[in-house]
Amino acid sequence: MIEVNNITITLKKDTVLKEVSYAFESGKIYGLRGRNGAGKTMLLRALAGLIPVKEGQIKIDDQVLGDKIDFPPSMGLLIENNNLAPEFTLTKNLQLLGKIKKVATDDDIATTITRVGLDPKDTRKVAKFSLGMKQRGAIAQALFEKPMLILLDEPTNAIDQQGVIEIRELLAAEAKRGATIILASHNPEDLSVLADEIIDLSHGEIVKHA
Repeated sequence: MIEVNNITITLKKDTVLKEVSYAFESGKIYGLRGRNGAGKTMLLRALAGLIPVKEGQIKIDDQVLGDKIDFPPSMGLLIENNNLAPEFTLTKNLQLLGKIKKVATDDDIATTITRVGLDPKDTRKVAKFSLGMKQRGAIAQALFEKPMLILLDEPTNAIDQQGVIEIRELLAAEAKRGATIILASHNPEDLSVLADEIIDLSHGEIVKHA
């Protein structure tokens, strides 16, 4: 359970989130909808612990973010640019990341890469990947440790039509596993197909949810 309680965030005198409150449950997919600058990415960054919350609070399973925990303990993240190291293969990237928490095996890594439609035995460096392949790799990076909170900003960007279908099926499977998925997308079909609940944001405020 993720609880957002009346958070307001101001950056350089600009209020990017204003009195936002919401409860996110496990096993559900939540879609964030709104124009550029509406606050979608800022809300994702706040939930990820990337922006300090000084007014209001975010609780992850009753632990206050920024108090006893700096980041959600089990989180997969894709926000704006992917963080894959271009000089390594995708498999090597995930193996290096996996050494931090040591919760994912080589089999987990290979399985996840296959699930996003790539080849775990591909010897090409990420620098040689197409934009669509890099996006798939970034999704694999967000999922390979089987996180319980998955935050995604425009996850189907640069992915071909068949790939979009595959990624949607993958995310639905992750929710069925019990993960909480919160995604922002300008693709209305992503939200209509995937989201159990859609949250509309405007000027940093939640203006509607259904």
